[in-house]
Amino acid sequence: MLLNFEAINPFIVMNLTERINNDIKDAMKAGEKDKLMALRDIKSKLLLEMTKDGSGEVDDARGIAILNKLYKQRMESIDIYKTQGREDLIEEETKQANVISAYLPEQLSGEKLEEEIKSIIASVGAAGPGDLGKVMGAASKSLAGKADGKAISEMVKKLLSGN
Repeated sequence: MLLNFEAINPFIVMNLTERINNDIKDAMKAGEKDKLMALRDIKSKLLLEMTKDGSGEVDDARGIAILNKLYKQRMESIDIYKTQGREDLIEEETKQANVISAYLPEQLSGEKLEEEIKSIIASVGAAGPGDLGKVMGAASKSLAGKADGKAISEMVKKLLSGN
């Protein structure tokens, strides 16, 4: 008997763009205006990326990079609005950040990030702070979408300096 994996879990065969399009339809049907606004923003950024190189597609890795950028922008906006005391805008940006984060891979915690970077340091044979560039290159590729670049950088510096 053949199993229909699409019926079991539609996300197995759907790429990020298809998931966004389906979720836009669902949000429209459910009348979720905040979610719809965030999803349309994501879709517009993906469409811009599709037309940039003329391929007409955005692979999931590039899509995740775009989502990470959007999420980071929302979080920076929230910080700015907090200093300005703009609670109304904080709430709106938080809703959008939550929608975006639902499409991102789970972020590594401090301990797991440290474990991953230690294994990368061992694999590239880094010995000290002079090997920062070598480790960052490998870590950035390996941990793309799983951890913030700033967190990766701080952890690499910490581990290479021996602190």
